[in-house]
Amino acid sequence: MPRKNRKKKFYNLSVIDAGAKGKSIAKAPDGKVIFINNAIPGDIIDVQTFKKRKGFYEGTATKVHELSKDRITAPCDHFGICGGCKWQNMSYSRQLYYKDKEVKNNLERIGKLKINNIIPILGSDKIFFYRNKMEFSFSNNRWLTMDEVESKEPLNQRNGLGFHIPGMWDKILDINKCWLQKDPSNEIRNKLKSFAIEKKISFFDPKKQVGILRTLMVRTTSIGHIMVVVQFYSGSQEDIYIVLNYLKNTFPYINSLQYVVNNKCNDTIYDQEVICFHGEDYIMEEMEGLKFKINAKSFYQTNSEQAYELYKITREFAELSGDELVYDLYTGIGTIAQFIAKKAKKVIGVESVKEAVIAAKQNAILNKIDNVDFFVGDMKKIFNDNFININGLPNIIIADPPRNGMHIDVIKQILKIGPEKVIYISCNSATQARDLFLMSSQYQVIKSQAVDMFPQTHHVENVVLLKKIN
Repeated sequence: MPRKNRKKKFYNLSVIDAGAKGKSIAKAPDGKVIFINNAIPGDIIDVQTFKKRKGFYEGTATKVHELSKDRITAPCDHFGICGGCKWQNMSYSRQLYYKDKEVKNNLERIGKLKINNIIPILGSDKIFFYRNKMEFSFSNNRWLTMDEVESKEPLNQRNGLGFHIPGMWDKILDINKCWLQKDPSNEIRNKLKSFAIEKKISFFDPKKQVGILRTLMVRTTSIGHIMVVVQFYSGSQEDIYIVLNYLKNTFPYINSLQYVVNNKCNDTIYDQEVICFHGEDYIMEEMEGLKFKINAKSFYQTNSEQAYELYKITREFAELSGDELVYDLYTGIGTIAQFIAKKAKKVIGVESVKEAVIAAKQNAILNKIDNVDFFVGDMKKIFNDNFININGLPNIIIADPPRNGMHIDVIKQILKIGPEKVIYISCNSATQARDLFLMSSQYQVIKSQAVDMFPQTHHVENVVLLKKIN
């Protein structure tokens, strides 16, 4: 019996909403939701589906009959191919509207919460060139543009340096100008690429696992410091030094030039030795007079200006009087812990990454803060009864976990010790809502505020204040 065709085409559909992961939503004639990857709310479109699930379709807009009034022209030449800024063609005010709406929906639908005080989202003053960290990949088999595919002219070379095509681990889109990180990021990337091509230094081949140049990381700070980390897959010391000396001589203002030799199958550097070639092995960031050393492996919020706003909201929610013992879970390099320390009696930071805790302790010494302690360990293991007995029962817990939220054992421990307040910061309001639901028997959500850390994308940060129910 022939298999039923699951692909369908629908005509003249109105795009009615924005959903998770930056996709837009329309309704099919049969009542099912369609998640669309290349339209915005307000468009009237034809849709070709490519997946059918039990309750929804996934599809692509094949024709736009009427453009949304919220549409704008995306400034980036790579928009639509690069998956990094899916909302560049939507006005910023509407981006904020849909981010705020998603957070509220997740808290109500997943968390089953009724929150009386949802403070409007805090937008970003900078909607372009706001990121302080970008990572690019080298490839000897870059993604070809349609013009190149259709051209009969032979291709001179296929090397590229840029971003992975969404859903294609082995395809890299060569980037000319990225609108996310301020100069000299684009100049460093483009000149290094041209130099490597000229000198015939091989680009990485992820399928064959061969090549010399693998990834490039550029980090910047609000006070103008620059870090560049080049990851090599292979190559002699001479090859490596040719590249590094070029960067050192061409960009003498680089404060930290480092490299990694990584011949694993994946390009994560957290288990690799990072070697400082020139300058310091860190760069400096400042916030309210506090200084923070950031190394190659450090987690630091990628939007420095909005991170400051996020931390101010956190401090405001905490309403510290100076007598509180505060636990800062998932503390990273201790930014929040040190930011609130002057208003607390003591702050205990906990983090799983050893290098981050070392940096946190160094930063505390640098900032002459003596009422903070930092501990390293797997959160679900270290945050136990013995840890509480040694360090004291906290009045307030601040938690800023990864995207997948808090482990159930961490939540159980919070409920067991019952601090007066919990401030939960999250870059994923869905997992945040899930965790809040698990805490709702003992805690009431007092207020919530989203902060837009990532303009032009669907991502959003959210801060929630919980108080213990008496």
